[in-house]
Formats: sequence, C-alpha cells, structure tokens
Amino acid sequence: MLSDFINMQATFAAYYKITMNPRLYYWFAFVLIFIIGFYVDMRAAKHRHKEESVATALKWTGFWICVAFLFGLAIALFYPQNEGSAISTKSMMGMKFYSAYLTEYMLSIDNLFVFIMIFAMMKVPGEIQPILLKYGILLSIFFRTLFILVGMGLINRFEWLIYLFGAFLIYMTFKMMKSGDEEETIDPEKNTLIRAAKKIFTVDVNNKDPKFHSRINGKFAITPFALTFLLIGSTDVMFAVDSVPAVIGVIREGNEALTLYESNFLAISSNTFALMGLISLFFALKGIMKLFRHLKTGICFILFFVGAKMLLSGIESVSMFFAKHSWVSLTVIVATLAISILYSVLESKLIARRQASLSVNYEVPETGNTDKE
Repeated sequence: MLSDFINMQATFAAYYKITMNPRLYYWFAFVLIFIIGFYVDMRAAKHRHKEESVATALKWTGFWICVAFLFGLAIALFYPQNEGSAISTKSMMGMKFYSAYLTEYMLSIDNLFVFIMIFAMMKVPGEIQPILLKYGILLSIFFRTLFILVGMGLINRFEWLIYLFGAFLIYMTFKMMKSGDEEETIDPEKNTLIRAAKKIFTVDVNNKDPKFHSRINGKFAITPFALTFLLIGSTDVMFAVDSVPAVIGVIREGNEALTLYESNFLAISSNTFALMGLISLFFALKGIMKLFRHLKTGICFILFFVGAKMLLSGIESVSMFFAKHSWVSLTVIVATLAISILYSVLESKLIARRQASLSVNYEVPETGNTDKE
C-alpha cells in the first residue's frame, strides 16, 4: 500500500514537472503559431484567383516579420534561466534567435528566387504557384528540422565536427562568390528524381490541376504538378545542406551556456519563422526585386563570418567573447542586410539616372520646317 502511494506520488511529480515546465509552453506556442499560419496561408493560396498587389503582399510580409520579432522578444524577456550557466541565457537566446532568423530569412529569399525560376521553366500556371510554393515551404521545414536535429546531435557528441561545418561554410562562400551574379541553372531533364519518375510513371502532360496524380485510360499517371513538386523537393535538400550549418554556427557560439534542448528549439523555431509568410513575399518580389540585387553578396559575407567563428571556436578567448557578447553577431548580420539593401537601392537609382541621361543625350531634337520657299 505504501509503495503504491509512493509510486503514485512519483508519477504525479513527474507529470507536474512536465506540464509545468515553462520551456514546454514555448514549444506549444511555436507549434500553434505555425499551424494557424500554415492553415491561413494555405486557404488563401487555394482561394486566390489573382495576384496580390505589392502593397498587400508587403503588409502580410511585415505581419509575419512582426510575429517572429515578438516571439524572439518573448524569449529574451521570459524564457527560463539555464541554471547551469552564470550568463543570462534568456537574453542570449533572444539575440541568437534574431541572428538565426535573419540569416535564414536571407537564405530563404534566395531559395524563393529558385522557386520562381522553377515555376517559369515548368510553365506552372499563376493560380497554382502559391499552392506549390506552400508545399515547397512545408518540405523545406521538414528537411531543415531533420538536418538540424541530426547536425546538433552529432556536434554535441563529436565537437570536432563544428570545424568541418565551418570549413564547409567557407567553401560555400567562395563557391557563391565565384558564381557571381550568374543565374543558377536548373535543368529538369537532368534531375535524377524527374528522370526516375518519368521512367516509372506515365505523365499526364495535359493536366493543369493542382493534383499529384490522375488517370489516363483508367491507368495511374502523375501530373506536371507532381514533377514540379519533386524538383522543388530536390532543391529544398540542397538549400537545407547550405542553411543548416549556418544556423548551427549561429546557435552554437558560446555553446557551453545553452543545452542541446535550448539549441534545438532556437534553430528549429528561427528556421520555421524564416520560411513562414514567404508566399506573400513571393508576390512582393516582382515589385521590390531591386532591393535584393546584392543579397547574394550579403549572404556570402554572413556565411564567411559564421564559418570563421566556427573554425575559431576552439580558441577559448574567441568562444567566450561571443558567448558573453551575442549582440555582436546580431549587429553584424543586421548591418550586412541593411548595407546590401541600401547599396542595391542606391545602385538602382544611379542606373536609372544614367539611363535617363543617355535618353536625353541621344534624343533627336525637333526640327522646324526646312522647306525653302
């Protein structure tokens, strides 16, 4: 009887510890926001009959950025202190959330450009593009979450892997710089998944509906919608390979201050928030493309900065500096984003002035009547 009572008390204590854990409330809030946001975006995508105006798209984009900002503020103000650390971990986590969010947001915009290119190559109708985009974003969240959990777990077990991740980011920096402003080419006919799907299944080329499969003479067939989804999925994997080391590098600086649980929460939540609301940004990009003319240059600098920090993390003074001054990384990322946008806008205005000047110089003056009497 006494042992049953003790076991019951132990069970209640364990249940109380789980249900009253404030850290768990942040997970609940994050998941709830994601579900609501995904549901709203998906319904809007399915019932959208015309493209949003740039102004409306920017308002929705601003709304999702504000939601992410408020979530990060809640972390910085109210997240429970890590008892194993002498540093204020909640303020550190807030800084890291914003740093990771901005880094992943920049990479997500680059990912969005590739989606736009895929839609053009696959000749996807405008009304179907938002639906495919939402499925692509959901797939991105899945792959990035999976890679984050695996990557964080491996680094937590084998700390030397952080140097490998840092070297990979440096390599990606020089690879992106070498490619310059040339458009990244994606050939659907050379994609392994597309070629395999075409060999295994019949393709209903005339089906323009947002469905993955159809019937041709009673036989199973896949649609162009499914092929485009496969192409998007393969690019999602490539972008996840690029972006996950970056977010891990941002979160892991001063890693002795945060637990693996806290690091995973920051990495997954910041990544997901960076991908939410990209449908609205998709419609805004046509009107604000000039703002991101030098986005790739900014991304290169951020990847190099994060990679260098990871390579130097073995030096105790460097590691402790970034552990105690999380605002430094955030400042560098914000400044890089601001400078890349500002320089893009100024360059666009300069080009417009030059074009206007050339049009004036080459304008043929009107001549009066030269007929001689």
